[in-house]
Amino acid sequence: MSTLFNATVEHVSQTTSRASIRNHTFLVDRAVAKGGLDLGPAGGEYMLVSLGGCFTSHLLAAIRAREAPVTDVRVAVTGTLDGTPERFTAFSLAISAQCPDPELARKLITMAGRACQVVNTLRQVATIAITYEGSPIEAFAS
Repeated sequence: MSTLFNATVEHVSQTTSRASIRNHTFLVDRAVAKGGLDLGPAGGEYMLVSLGGCFTSHLLAAIRAREAPVTDVRVAVTGTLDGTPERFTAFSLAISAQCPDPELARKLITMAGRACQVVNTLRQVATIAITYEGSPIEAFAS
């Protein structure tokens, strides 16, 4: 059975839009260097948040479900723009966390990467490299 997600984006001023999802609102804008007012991240930057947020949500759920001793989770997301027309051609997720068992952390990261809907979607059109503490997660090595 399909699940639908909804968002509304409406023009606010010059280059600024307001996005609404459920009870949340946020601004989308261009950087000053691109002619915008810099009142919020650009749409492409939200793609990075979407990728990192989805992945992190799945990772935290896996940690919680197993009551794993993992704390201080941090996910740094990078996207590479290239091509004509310009598009994201690659992404990387660099994960760091405190965990006494690095193999457990790597297993949980692999599980999160496989479960994340945004990872699964973007992998169809771009490479996604995932590392833990600087070492590649083999299931996602490019």
